[in-house]
Amino acid sequence: MTLIKYSRPTYDPMTRDFSDLLDEFFNDVVQPNREGFSPRIDISETDEQYLISAELPGMKREDIEVSLDNGRLNISGERNFEERKEGKTFHRVETRFGSFSRSFQLPDNINEESISAKYEDGLLKISVDKAENEVKKKIEIS
Repeated sequence: MTLIKYSRPTYDPMTRDFSDLLDEFFNDVVQPNREGFSPRIDISETDEQYLISAELPGMKREDIEVSLDNGRLNISGERNFEERKEGKTFHRVETRFGSFSRSFQLPDNINEESISAKYEDGLLKISVDKAENEVKKKIEIS
Protein backbone atom coordinates (compact mmCIF):
# COMPACT_ATOMS: atom_id res chain seq x y z
CA MET A 1 0.00 0.00 0.00
CA THR A 2 1.32 3.47 -0.88
CA LEU A 3 0.53 6.46 1.32
CA ILE A 4 0.32 9.87 -0.32
CA LYS A 5 0.14 13.15 1.60
CA TYR A 6 -3.07 15.00 0.76
CA SER A 7 -2.11 18.64 0.55
CA ARG A 8 -4.07 20.35 -2.23
CA PRO A 9 -7.81 19.94 -1.65
CA THR A 10 -8.91 22.18 -4.55
CA TYR A 11 -6.22 21.12 -7.02
CA ASP A 12 -6.76 18.13 -9.31
CA PRO A 13 -3.73 15.81 -8.90
CA MET A 14 -4.29 14.31 -12.35
CA THR A 15 -3.46 17.64 -14.01
CA ARG A 16 -0.17 18.09 -12.19
CA ASP A 17 3.09 17.84 -14.11
CA PHE A 18 5.58 15.15 -13.28
CA SER A 19 8.12 17.85 -12.37
CA ASP A 20 5.61 19.27 -9.81
CA LEU A 21 5.43 15.86 -8.16
CA LEU A 22 9.22 15.61 -8.03
CA ASP A 23 9.53 19.16 -6.66
CA GLU A 24 7.02 18.41 -3.91
CA PHE A 25 8.76 15.14 -3.01
CA PHE A 26 12.27 16.61 -2.87
CA ASN A 27 11.16 19.78 -1.05
CA ASP A 28 9.62 17.61 1.65
CA VAL A 29 12.84 15.59 1.95
CA VAL A 30 15.12 18.63 2.10
CA GLN A 31 12.88 20.63 4.46
CA PRO A 32 11.11 17.91 6.45
CA ASN A 33 10.23 20.05 9.47
CA ARG A 34 9.55 23.46 7.97
CA GLU A 35 6.25 23.90 9.83
CA GLY A 36 7.59 22.88 13.25
CA PHE A 37 5.60 21.16 15.93
CA SER A 38 2.65 22.91 17.48
CA PRO A 39 -0.01 20.76 19.15
CA ARG A 40 -3.67 21.27 18.30
CA ILE A 41 -5.65 22.83 21.15
CA ASP A 42 -9.38 22.88 21.91
CA ILE A 43 -10.79 25.29 24.51
CA SER A 44 -14.36 25.08 25.73
CA GLU A 45 -16.43 26.39 28.62
CA THR A 46 -19.22 25.10 30.81
CA ASP A 47 -21.15 26.97 33.49
CA GLU A 48 -18.63 25.81 36.13
CA GLN A 49 -15.26 25.56 34.37
CA TYR A 50 -12.98 26.07 31.38
CA LEU A 51 -11.67 22.99 29.61
CA ILE A 52 -8.47 22.86 27.55
CA SER A 53 -7.51 19.82 25.51
CA ALA A 54 -4.15 19.43 23.71
CA GLU A 55 -3.22 16.70 21.24
CA LEU A 56 0.24 15.39 22.16
CA PRO A 57 0.54 11.94 20.56
CA GLY A 58 3.64 9.92 21.22
CA MET A 59 4.78 12.04 24.15
CA LYS A 60 5.55 10.96 27.69
CA ARG A 61 3.98 12.67 30.69
CA GLU A 62 7.39 13.77 31.97
CA ASP A 63 8.12 15.61 28.67
CA ILE A 64 5.16 17.98 29.17
CA GLU A 65 5.04 21.01 31.46
CA VAL A 66 1.94 22.97 32.46
CA SER A 67 2.28 26.18 34.46
CA LEU A 68 0.34 29.29 35.42
CA ASP A 69 2.02 32.69 35.57
CA ASN A 70 0.03 35.90 36.15
CA GLY A 71 -3.17 34.42 34.73
CA ARG A 72 -1.40 32.96 31.68
CA LEU A 73 -1.60 29.18 31.24
CA ASN A 74 1.54 27.78 29.59
CA ILE A 75 1.82 24.35 27.98
CA SER A 76 5.29 23.39 26.79
CA GLY A 77 7.39 20.35 26.08
CA GLU A 78 9.43 18.52 23.53
CA ARG A 79 8.61 15.62 21.25
CA ASN A 80 11.75 13.80 20.13
CA PHE A 81 12.29 12.19 16.76
CA GLU A 82 12.56 8.41 16.78
CA GLU A 83 16.21 7.48 16.71
CA ARG A 84 17.43 5.94 13.50
CA LYS A 85 18.12 2.28 13.99
CA GLU A 86 20.40 -0.02 12.05
CA GLY A 87 18.47 -1.67 9.24
CA LYS A 88 15.61 0.84 9.32
CA THR A 89 15.25 3.27 6.44
CA PHE A 90 12.79 6.17 6.51
CA HIS A 91 11.18 6.90 3.14
CA ARG A 92 9.00 9.74 4.37
CA VAL A 93 8.63 11.50 7.72
CA GLU A 94 5.50 13.62 8.16
CA THR A 95 5.43 13.51 11.94
CA ARG A 96 6.31 16.84 13.52
CA PHE A 97 8.77 16.96 16.39
CA GLY A 98 10.76 19.41 18.43
CA SER A 99 10.08 21.88 21.24
CA PHE A 100 6.78 23.68 21.56
CA SER A 101 5.18 26.25 23.80
CA ARG A 102 1.56 27.39 23.78
CA SER A 103 0.18 30.11 26.09
CA PHE A 104 -3.35 31.27 26.83
CA GLN A 105 -4.51 34.21 28.92
CA LEU A 106 -7.17 32.94 31.31
CA PRO A 107 -10.11 35.12 32.36
CA ASP A 108 -10.10 36.85 35.75
CA ASN A 109 -12.96 34.70 37.07
CA ILE A 110 -10.96 31.51 37.72
CA ASN A 111 -10.05 29.60 40.84
CA GLU A 112 -6.28 29.15 40.44
CA GLU A 113 -6.17 26.44 43.13
CA SER A 114 -8.56 24.25 41.13
CA ILE A 115 -6.45 23.78 38.00
CA SER A 116 -5.89 20.12 37.23
CA ALA A 117 -4.22 18.31 34.32
CA LYS A 118 -4.53 14.73 33.14
CA TYR A 119 -2.58 13.06 30.32
CA GLU A 120 -3.94 9.90 28.77
CA ASP A 121 -3.73 8.28 25.33
CA GLY A 122 -1.89 11.25 23.81
CA LEU A 123 -4.42 13.81 25.03
CA LEU A 124 -3.66 16.40 27.71
CA LYS A 125 -6.83 17.59 29.45
CA ILE A 126 -6.72 20.64 31.69
CA SER A 127 -9.71 21.87 33.70
CA VAL A 128 -9.93 25.24 35.40
CA ASP A 129 -12.85 25.92 37.74
CA LYS A 130 -14.51 29.29 37.68
CA ALA A 131 -14.49 31.26 40.93
CA GLU A 132 -17.60 30.44 42.94
CA ASN A 133 -18.77 34.02 43.09
CA GLU A 134 -18.51 34.22 39.30
CA VAL A 135 -20.43 31.04 38.48
CA LYS A 136 -23.75 31.91 36.92
CA LYS A 137 -26.63 30.82 39.05
CA LYS A 138 -29.72 29.67 37.28
CA ILE A 139 -32.86 31.18 38.74
CA GLU A 140 -36.04 29.22 38.44
CA ILE A 141 -39.03 31.18 37.17
CA SER A 142 -42.24 30.42 39.03
